[in-house]
Order: sequence, then structure tokens, then C-alpha cells
Amino acid sequence: MMLVISTQVHENYGAHDWDGNGTCPQYWKAKGGSDYKITNIPLNIDYLAVVALAGLEGGNDYFREEIIDWKIEGDDYLSWFEKSQLDYEGSITHKEPTIEYSTLKLNGSFA
Repeated sequence: MMLVISTQVHENYGAHDWDGNGTCPQYWKAKGGSDYKITNIPLNIDYLAVVALAGLEGGNDYFREEIIDWKIEGDDYLSWFEKSQLDYEGSITHKEPTIEYSTLKLNGSFA
């Protein structure tokens, strides 16, 4: 099984003309996102803690990414983006980001 964390990316179009002085103008537009795949997670774990540990949210005056959903999927899970590549191009050339759970565990604060 894998944990799939869906994110939404926003770009601040107001920052394009900002000269860096004063408050940055705010004009945020949605610009897609990703389905991050957390692989090799153990059974009976606090999935919400893993979502928080992944550290996928962040941003600045120009860009931000936020978590909008998460779910448990089988090891054969393909995102909509990956499925469409397979359907229209015959292969997946741009995979969704994949993170090995043990990497999070080593860098994180829980066992």
C-alpha cells in the first residue's frame, strides 16, 4: 500500500509587477499540483502524522503549495496524469513524485 498526498499549487500573479517595496500585491491563481506517493509505509500507522511529516506545504510571496487531500492506495496506483500519459503516449515519461517512507522516518521525529 502507499499513501498518496494530493497538493494544489498557486502562483501569485500580483508579484510579477512587484518592485519588492511595501506589501506584495495578492492575486493568487491555481496552477495544478501533484500526487506525491509515499511508498513502503508500515501497516497500522498514524497516516495523518506521515502527511505532516512529509513537509509538502510551503511557499513565499510568489508561489505556494498546500495539501488538499490524502488517501491510501494499492501499490499499482497511477494518478490521472500518469494514466493520461499511458493512454495517449503509450508510456509514462513524467512520473508523480515518489518518497520512500524510510527517508521520512530517518529525517522525522517518530518511529
